[in-house]
Amino acid sequence: MRRTVPAVVALGLLLTTIGCDTQARREIEAEEKATEQGPPPPRRIAESCEVEGRAPKIGIVPINLQALFFNQIITGAKTVAAQAGAHVQIVNGEDDSTKQANAVDNLVADRYDAIIVDAVDTEGIKPAIRRAKDAGIPVVAVDATVDDPAVSTQVGTANAEGGRQIADALLKISGGGGEIGVVGALNSTVQNERQKGFTDRATAGGMKIKNVVDGRNVQENAQTAAENLLTGAPDLPYAYATGEPALIGLAAAVVSQNRTEDLKVVGWDLSTQAMDGLRAGWIAGVVQQNTFSFGYESMNAAIDLACGRSAPRNVPVPTQIVTPANVRDYLYYLEK
Repeated sequence: MRRTVPAVVALGLLLTTIGCDTQARREIEAEEKATEQGPPPPRRIAESCEVEGRAPKIGIVPINLQALFFNQIITGAKTVAAQAGAHVQIVNGEDDSTKQANAVDNLVADRYDAIIVDAVDTEGIKPAIRRAKDAGIPVVAVDATVDDPAVSTQVGTANAEGGRQIADALLKISGGGGEIGVVGALNSTVQNERQKGFTDRATAGGMKIKNVVDGRNVQENAQTAAENLLTGAPDLPYAYATGEPALIGLAAAVVSQNRTEDLKVVGWDLSTQAMDGLRAGWIAGVVQQNTFSFGYESMNAAIDLACGRSAPRNVPVPTQIVTPANVRDYLYYLEK
């Protein structure tokens, strides 16, 4: 009997291990399947046309080509363009408002039929957009809101409202108390709107902003800024990141400083790092914009305008709040 007991225990441990391995494989397979399904397809494809005997030429000027966010917008736009038969040219804005303005001017000079732009600086881009309009070339603003009559169509998210929504989620977690560190991008109009919406709601709910650091919408800068933020506030209980580079940088800092047990993070835009934090539970919520729909809707509007048809003045795209409980439903956002 003494020999039987260890054998039974060993068998039990083996069966438990096999059961855990089976469950892990099932979870991996389910995640892979969810990712492979990809984003929902476009609800419509604009009817193409011929412009001076050729397919419409559409220029796209994103903020940068580093962030998954902007690449997904481009993927969505290219999906519509490919099905409609439009030609697409991408010009990297490189987080530089002057380069973006020059890119718009160059696309105008090359007689593109419509331009899609995600502005680094929503004020600084206005003169270039007005020059495009004067040349008869419609401009679709995507993501960043450019409040100017020269913009034919605006596709985007209510950024301040998204900031308020994620602040409400944090208020529920915190019970309305505690200090927050913010990793922002003070050179980005969009992220400043998100920061203000969040901080206004969080402070009204009883929380306090401990410090704001500037990652300048560059992942490496954001990580350095976040490292400094956490080093200077070793007891900080909560942190907020206003965009993808900021959240990736903050996530790296949290992991490197072993703060995953005592710090809760919320922010914007999914990435592999954000998904890991959501699965582990220390990232409590992420505001996810429907990036693919940004691309679909902006390209549809651009083709309609290039073909001489009307397009809506505003095309709102709703946000989604991703949490540890529903993260599997959004795995397709890890794909470009």
